[in-house]
Amino acid sequence: MNIPNTLIYTREHLWIKSIGDATYEIGITDYAQNLLGDIVFVELPELQSQILRDIAFGVIESVKTASDLIGPLNGVMMEINPNIQKSPEIINDKPHETWICKISSQDDINNKELFLDAIQYAELTR
Repeated sequence: MNIPNTLIYTREHLWIKSIGDATYEIGITDYAQNLLGDIVFVELPELQSQILRDIAFGVIESVKTASDLIGPLNGVMMEINPNIQKSPEIINDKPHETWICKISSQDDINNKELFLDAIQYAELTR
């Protein structure tokens, strides 16, 4: 299983990548896409919607199941990846390179109580 050390992780199997100006790309981990199987649809809220940490903000559907996307940060939905709207299966191909959405947030992603580094995430998914 691939767990890049350049990303921050949540216990709900999302990754977070800072892209500057308090904006973060959000995606699902390789572990999550393996559990889900072939992804067929991603449902997300409208742009400028409020996102709350630990509260479902979207749904990712696969041929096997549907799973809530749990808010990794408190913030605002800034952008949705147009490629996943057309071809959601690209998440399966490159889960750590395919961002699902961008969220603007003032949360501290270095908070070790809320977020995991690659080593901690690897331990969680053993």
